[in-house]
Formats: sequence, C-alpha cells, structure tokens
Amino acid sequence: MADALVTVVLEQLSSIIAQKVQKEVGLVAGVKNEVQKLERKFKAIIAVLADAEQRQLNEESIKHWMGQLKDVSYDMDDVLDEWSTTIAKSQMKVNDEHPRKTIKKVCSFMIFSCFCFREVGLRCHVAREIQTLNDRIDGIVTEKNTFHFKLSEGGPNLPERKITASVIDATEIKGREKDKGTIVKMLVGESSDQEPALRTISLVGMGGIGKTTLAQLVYNDHQVETYFGKRIWVCVSDPFDETRIAKAILEALTRSAQNLIELQALLEKIQESISGKRLLLVLDDVWNEDSTKWEQLKNSLKRGCLPGSRFLVTTRNKKVANIMGSSSTDILELGLLSPDECWSLFSQFAFFEKNSRQRENLEGTGRKIAERCKGLPLAAKTLGSLLRFKRSRAEWESVLNNHVWEIEEAESKLLAPLWLSYHDLPTKMRPCFLYCAVFPKDYTFKRDALIKLWMAQGFLRETQNQEMEATGGECFEALAARSFFQDFEKDEDDGRIIECKMHDMVHDFAQSMTKNEIFSLEIDGGPAESKIGSFSRDARHSMVVFRNDDAYSFPATIHSFKKLRSLIVNGSPSPMNAALPHLIANLSCLRTLKLSDCGIEEVPSNIGKLIHLRHVDLSGNEIKELPEEMCELYNMQTLDVSACWKLEKLPDNIGNLIKLRHLSVLRRSDSSFVEMRGFEGLGCLRELDEFHVSGSGEGSNIGGLKNLNHLQGSLWIKWLGDVKDPDEVKKAELKRKEKLTRLDLRFGSRRERRIIRDDEILEALEPPPNIDWLGIYDYQGIIQVLPSWINKLKVVRLVNWGKIENLPSLGKLPFLEELAVAWMDSVRKVGSEFLGMEAGADDDDSDISIGEITASPSNTIIAFPRLKTLSFDTLENWEEWEGEGRRNEDKTIMPSLRSLEIYDCPKLKALPDYIYQSTTLEKLRIMYSPILKEQFKEGGKGWPNTSHTPNIKLL
Repeated sequence: MADALVTVVLEQLSSIIAQKVQKEVGLVAGVKNEVQKLERKFKAIIAVLADAEQRQLNEESIKHWMGQLKDVSYDMDDVLDEWSTTIAKSQMKVNDEHPRKTIKKVCSFMIFSCFCFREVGLRCHVAREIQTLNDRIDGIVTEKNTFHFKLSEGGPNLPERKITASVIDATEIKGREKDKGTIVKMLVGESSDQEPALRTISLVGMGGIGKTTLAQLVYNDHQVETYFGKRIWVCVSDPFDETRIAKAILEALTRSAQNLIELQALLEKIQESISGKRLLLVLDDVWNEDSTKWEQLKNSLKRGCLPGSRFLVTTRNKKVANIMGSSSTDILELGLLSPDECWSLFSQFAFFEKNSRQRENLEGTGRKIAERCKGLPLAAKTLGSLLRFKRSRAEWESVLNNHVWEIEEAESKLLAPLWLSYHDLPTKMRPCFLYCAVFPKDYTFKRDALIKLWMAQGFLRETQNQEMEATGGECFEALAARSFFQDFEKDEDDGRIIECKMHDMVHDFAQSMTKNEIFSLEIDGGPAESKIGSFSRDARHSMVVFRNDDAYSFPATIHSFKKLRSLIVNGSPSPMNAALPHLIANLSCLRTLKLSDCGIEEVPSNIGKLIHLRHVDLSGNEIKELPEEMCELYNMQTLDVSACWKLEKLPDNIGNLIKLRHLSVLRRSDSSFVEMRGFEGLGCLRELDEFHVSGSGEGSNIGGLKNLNHLQGSLWIKWLGDVKDPDEVKKAELKRKEKLTRLDLRFGSRRERRIIRDDEILEALEPPPNIDWLGIYDYQGIIQVLPSWINKLKVVRLVNWGKIENLPSLGKLPFLEELAVAWMDSVRKVGSEFLGMEAGADDDDSDISIGEITASPSNTIIAFPRLKTLSFDTLENWEEWEGEGRRNEDKTIMPSLRSLEIYDCPKLKALPDYIYQSTTLEKLRIMYSPILKEQFKEGGKGWPNTSHTPNIKLL
C-alpha cells in the first residue's frame, strides 16, 4: 500500500504548492518552503519504492522502514485533508454570508480579514505539523540511503518467476479428472477437423489453484498425444517477449533456433516447420494484456498449421484469456478441490512414511489444517510437505494455530505466487485489494458497498471523464478478473458481479501485507480487551466482529487507537450507546464509521468534529433524529440510515453536505415516513433510494428533487400528504435525471385527502427519459390506462390499485418483458382491453395513451410481443380471464412467454386460450387458486393443453 499512499500524498503536496488559495489565505512564514522540501523528498522515495516493495518480503529492516514511511504518509494525508477542508468550509461561509458579487472593495477587505483571522490558528497548527513531518521524513530519507535501493526504470522489479515444463507425475495429482476430460474433449472433439480457425482454450484461476498442473495432465494424455502431430510447451511468464516465444517454438519444432534473430525470419521458419501438421501449443503463465504483442505470432501459426490445431493458455486473468482469443465457451475457470480431494492431496504428503499409530494421533489436527486450505491445491501440497517431517501433535497444532505468513517454511511457497499477482496490479488498485484484509475470512463482499468504502479512503480518483464510482467498478472487475475474488453471485440481467468472496490464502496474503495497519477483532465470548493489546496503536483500519448473540459489551479500549481511519462493527449484540461518545471524541481521523444494527438510540453531537469523515452507516438502529452538527461534515460522501424505523426527519441543513453522493433511507413500508427537506443543495447526489413527499410548503416538497440531476439507478418516491396542483409536481424536473433507470411510485396511505388525483400526479411527473422499470403502488386514480411516457419499459409492477376495475392496455408496450400485477381487489375480469385489442382501442377518448399495438411487417397484430414473465398475485375477486380464440394469421399474443405465476386468485375459473396454446411456456405456477389447481392436475380439464410445459407446480 505504501507506493499508492506515497503517490497520493505527493499529488496533494504538488496541488497545495500550485493552489491559488495560498495566495488568498497565506501561510505562516517558511511553510511553503517546507512543503516544497517534502515534495522533493517524496519524489526521491517514489523512485525506489518498487525495489523496496519487493525486498521487504525477505528483509525485515526494509519492512520496518516501509512501515515508518506509511505512517508518516498517513499523518501527512491527515494534515493536508484538515487544512484543505477547513479552508473550503470557511470560503463557503464567506460566500453564503455575502453572496453578491458586486461588493465594495472595503467590504471585501473586511470580509477577507475576518476570514484570515478565523484561519490564523489553523495556519499555525499546519505549520507546526508540517515541520514535524519534515523532521520525520528526514530520518526516513537518511535510512533509505543505507539500503542502496535500485532506481525504478519504467516498471516494477518483479520477483523471479518459476519456469515450468510439460513433465508431470500423474499419480500425485488429485481431483482433476473431470476438468481434464472437459479440456481433452475441447481439444480433440469430433468437430475439430471441420473448424478452419485455431481455437484458443484458456484455463483461468488464482495462483496455486493448479492451472499448470492441469495443462500438464492434458499435454501428456495419450489421446491428445495421438491426435496432435506436434505438441509444444512454452513457459511465457512476464514480460511477453514475442521473439523469445518464437525461438522457443522453433527450437521445439527443429531442436534448434538456427541462430535466427529477427522475428520475421523466426515466423517464416515456424510456418515452414508446422506446414501440414496439427499443432497443440501450450502457453503457460500468460500475463500479457496487449493484444498487439500476440497477433503476429498467432496469425503466423494460423497460416501454417492444419485445421483442428489448438492453443491452450493458462492465466490468472480472465481479460488475458479474452485477449488471447478465447470465447466465453472456451474459458474454463478452474474451481477449488472438494474437501475430500483436498484431504487426499494433503495427507499424501503429510503422512508420507508415518505409521498407522502416528497417523491416528495426528489425523484430527491434520483434517483441520486441510480445511484451512479451502480446496487450494498449492496450500494442501505446501502444508502437507511442511508437516512431512514433523511428528508431534504440538508441531502440527502450531501450524494449525498460526497465520500462514507466520510459518517461515510455508510463507515463501504460498505467498510468493500471490505476490506476483499483486505486483501485476496497477499501483492505484493495490490499496483497494489490501483494504479487503479488514474483513474476516469468508466475508461476503457486496460490490457497491465495497466501492463506497474505497471512495471514503481516497483510493479512487475522479477525473473529468469518469466518476469515482465508475473507477471503483473497473477496479472491482479487475480484481475479480485477476482471481483475487471467487464465489461470484451475478446479476441475472446484465451478468455483473454483485457479490463475491475471497479465498483464505488470498486473505492471508492481504493481511501479511497490512498486519500493522489493519486488524480484525473477533469477539466470541472470551475477554476482548486482552486481544486488543496485541494490535499496533498505529493501526489505521479495524473491524470488530461479534460471533454470537450473547450481550458482550463493546471493547471500550478501541478508542485508544487514535489513528483509525475505518471502524466497522458487525453484529453487535448489545447497544453501543455508552461507548459511542468516547469513540467519536477520540477517533478524530475516522473516514469510515460503519455501525449498523448496533442498538444506537442517539448520535452524539460531537460527530460534527470528525472533519475527515466520509462514510457513515447507521442503518438498522433505533435513532429518532440525527444531530444538526452532522451537517458540518463537509467531506461526507455516503450516509446510510436505512431501516432506522424510528427516524422521523433528516437534519434541516442536510443541503450543506455538498459532497454527499449516496444517501439511503430505505424502508419501503407504506406507513413509515421521514421528513426530508433542504435537498436543493445536494447537487452531487448519485444515489437516493427513497424520497418522501409530505406535501407542500414547509414539508418535504417534491420540488426538492429539482437539482439532483446526477441521480443514477433507481428511485422510490412516496407521497403522504396533499399536492395542490400538477405544476408543483413538475418542479421535480425528473425529465432531467437521464441516468435514472428505475422509478417506483408509492402513493402512500389514504389518511389525507388529495387536492389533485393520483392519475394527475402520474401524468405531471414528466419522468426520466431512460427508465425501463416502473412500479406503481397504492394507486387511487380513476383512469385505468398508464401515462404516455412508458413506451420504453421492460418491467412493470402494478400493486394495490384500489379503484381500478379493468387493467390498462399493457399489451401495447413494445419492449415489456416482465409484468407483475398484485392486490387488485376491484378487478373481476381481464379482457381484450388488457391486450390492447379491444374494440375502438385506437379511438380511446382519454387524453392519456400508451401508443399503438405492435404490428409485424406482415401486418400481424402482436400483443405483448416480448413478454417473458407474467405474474398475478392476490386478485381475490378475479373470476374471468378472457381469451381471444385460437391464433390466426393476423393476431399473435405473448409469443415469447416463458413463465406464468398465479398466486391466491381463488375465484379464477380458467386460463385464456392463448396461454393453453403457448409453445414457449417453460414454467407454470398455480398457488392457492383451487379452481385452477383442479383443472391442471393430471387428467384434469386443463392438463392436455399444458402437459408439455416442463416445469409445473401446483399448490
């Protein structure tokens, strides 16, 4: 983390020197020179950091020096942040107090003098801090010179990489039979001879998972050996040297590189040598992300060899696999061994030449050690080999109870491969990866939450062309592609990773790199205070994890870690009300304070003094109100008070949080309401999950959304109160929120009488132009059709429309893929109007319509042309679903339907003909609808029509 941290500090120092604000505010005499000295020293340190990062793995003195460097860099970052924050806040106050630009010079001078007077204490404090830091960095620079570091010359000094070959003893390999069979089939499948192009098969996975081993097994398989006329193994590693690789290929083909030097000559000779041969080329350990380095070699090989030839690539990075030419179907992401396979591999080494009595004595401990390997073959083999010559249970338990990096014999073999992956990361991504060490093993990382935490620590930079959130998304994807994450849960719609985990060995590596900066405290019943004593008081990030529900109190001595930048509490079983004031009073460096579900009833007012604070998560607590002092937190980026059911209002001055980007008040309940006013100043807001409208005037006015044009994703708007006229609704200017894609409207309880109708509100909204999801809940309008702006919708949810007897003409929506209708008490019949095929549909005398029904080029009318999922839930009075007769040449209904679900519709008598006749239906659910259920039992009236549907469930 040191390299990225030092770079950040250097950027801040350079910015301070160049800032115009220096001329306006001034500095204590000599401070500018001190800042310039610091800048020069940090530049000199950056020049040797690559060498220092590598050598710290084996030299304790350098590791200590790196720790000192990180400490002074953190402290410098705090000083600079305090300085810039206070100046910015003071300038805001001046601008607020005197907004007019045409102020007389004498008045301006008085204002400026007051401003300087307020800042004189700060400037003296900054001067003292910078002088102290300069003295500290002097010692670090002096010590640097004693290590004789190598200067960086355009790139990192990478550790020596292991050279691989194709030789293997297959008897030592456990658990890859299925994977081997899959790859062999991809290489020698029946279709190979018909394929003109070279296919590239890639094995992808984290370091130590067995990619090279599997490639060796495949390479030496008899079927593969027989099928390919020529097999070549090349260990590529990094850098990707086309000439060296070409020489290796040519040497394998001719037993000599023939003293050729130029790439062109090598490629010509290779083409000549492989002519008329079916080739298998294994490229092991590829890191290259530059497609141009591979293209010439690939094209030359394609022109030379026979169809059916193959490339087999091993890499840790899925992006590399794509660059090398593998399609998604040609990438095998290698999984971990099963527990039994892992135990078999571990015991093969650990119990070598041990008798049955020794094995019986050690097996219990051995199985626990094997479990720690979490299916990683390298870990099982390394720890098994380590224990091969250890025969006492005490020795084995020592291995079990220590971190991997504390076991000297295992550290180099297990962590070194991960060091290569770490070193391959761009410098700015490294702190994002290392920050994950603050979480416990087997923790589920949520993508968006993790990105917000990275933002709070300053790991992500915003540019003119890209927001921090987008940069964070790229970083997350890069870590996943490089196999730092695993166990992915993906979004069903776009395939984006939304959750993942980290393998224990990767977690151990991250902890080994941050062991004096980051600590996790697990409280499971023992005395927590005794555990705290082993952690460095210079630690910067901490997570406290309660492992059970017993009411253990929060460890009070946490507040002695005064340099903490992150405090994350997970699962506190007892309220933190007593501990919280002391924590806030002492942890002045906090940037992240995450205290969800901690039983907190009151937030101390002194939280406003935590000037560095950027991320506050108080979700799930018993808070009734937030102190106005929170609005002094100028740097706040994320505030989460979701599921705080007792919270009645947000602070009136919340608009002062001009850097706030994410605000969550999520509660969804119809009756729960939060007073939300003063939002006009939150122009940076990117995420607002709910906005509660209490009415007009002094309350939470819908017009508060006017300036929030950066909102992204989804937004819930909930009404609870009077709206006087449509023009008031238009003040929200939702049409300018171009990045919103989902809109949910809950019209609230019926406790108050509306001045205008719900349908008038709906049409007046002028919603975002790019929404594809619309939900409307508790709608009490009297017009049954939807407004004119919904034609782009892919998902529609209509819930609890109390007065509507007929469903809107949703069949006209050309892009609709998913429709859910629920709690429609007044609906008794669903007829042709639902399809948009009712008589006179095109002549609807209402001024609200949703466009024309879709027609194909052959003039066939298509209702619901793209609908895939349809569900009806709790329509208790629904009796008839009218059909349209059999399909004919000029009418088609729901041609894409895949899933139909009907819940709690007890009076519904039958499904329409177009459902019975569907040839696309794959899933049918009929639950708590007894009349329909009887029809669809085997042999029932409806059975012949839907018996071909593969997935039917009746209840």
